Amino acid sequence: MTLRIDISGLPSERLRFAASPLAELTAMLHVLAEPGHHPRLAGWAGEVWAELRPELAERLREAEFLWRSSRADFLVPARPRPTLAEELDDVDRIDDETYVRSALVTTCGSNRVRFAAPSPLTDATARERALDLAQARGARQEAFAERLLADPAAVRARVRHTLEQCADAFFDAAWTSVAVQLATDLRLKNDLLKRRGIGAALASVSGAITLTPDGDCIIVDKLQDKTTAARGTGLTFIPSVFGRPHLVAVHAPGWQPVVQYPVAEPSPSEPVSLETVTLRLQALAHPVRLRLLRTLARGPHTTGELAHAWELSPPEVSRHLAVLRRAGLLTARRHGRYIHYTLDLSAIRTLGTDLLSAVLR
Repeated sequence: MTLRIDISGLPSERLRFAASPLAELTAMLHVLAEPGHHPRLAGWAGEVWAELRPELAERLREAEFLWRSSRADFLVPARPRPTLAEELDDVDRIDDETYVRSALVTTCGSNRVRFAAPSPLTDATARERALDLAQARGARQEAFAERLLADPAAVRARVRHTLEQCADAFFDAAWTSVAVQLATDLRLKNDLLKRRGIGAALASVSGAITLTPDGDCIIVDKLQDKTTAARGTGLTFIPSVFGRPHLVAVHAPGWQPVVQYPVAEPSPSEPVSLETVTLRLQALAHPVRLRLLRTLARGPHTTGELAHAWELSPPEVSRHLAVLRRAGLLTARRHGRYIHYTLDLSAIRTLGTDLLSAVLR
């Protein structure tokens, strides 16, 4: 299960390492939405929430559709700019169709984006399907999707204003605090790229990223099977302090490939009993359950969402969820007519940081 990025014939200058204010802001927003993914930053997240004005806090909750379970691709720029304002200007240049398709991605499953499918802006069936998926994520997400489909321009302007308010509220200070660490990492990566080539640079990014022996393809070890090409567009690597343990990859058709990688050190794992480890490893000894686990690591999902995301039947998904629940890896909670399944991150964390990093990549 890998993401393959074809770089055959790619000039060395088209592979770049650069910092992105917008991508780091998005990583911070994900921390605020899912602090359980980032125990080291839980204190920071609590302080930010405590100091946010109520209006901005509500705006973040209504728009978290864009960064909680999956990142909207336009929030991870292929051509990073020096300032957040410049990157937001680039987002403004994206057409409504591309923006809406990216914004309505709800999961990290195998069918995240289908550019050949009818547009939810013009096709009633596609619109109904998009709203149904959003409804399963919750009332706020459904309302956000409805507003976006009804008036994309208004929602886009509101999202930009929200991100600009984040700059004043917490981002500017946090960006300043990580600037030296990001700059140091970029100097290392660019020096390795120049002196020792792409293989050495990739090895310093993550042990989950490798170069094939022929040098024509980058392999990203993620719980998905996808391919993309960087030959005509280039490839961008963006360091992140707030992103650990996620390894975020933009690979959808129509987008230049981008990889946002963590630069902070992982936290150590905690010991658990052999009996518990054995039970849980048995539950995870199936590739389908690992895929489901990866999606559930992004947030609560219904059986129907998981089936749609990974192109499985609902009964098949239910059987796998039952195995994971018996192992104590999942919890379930009913919300109206939906049952949301949630990954117990603390249980995964006790199995080791390697497994946790794999499912959160």
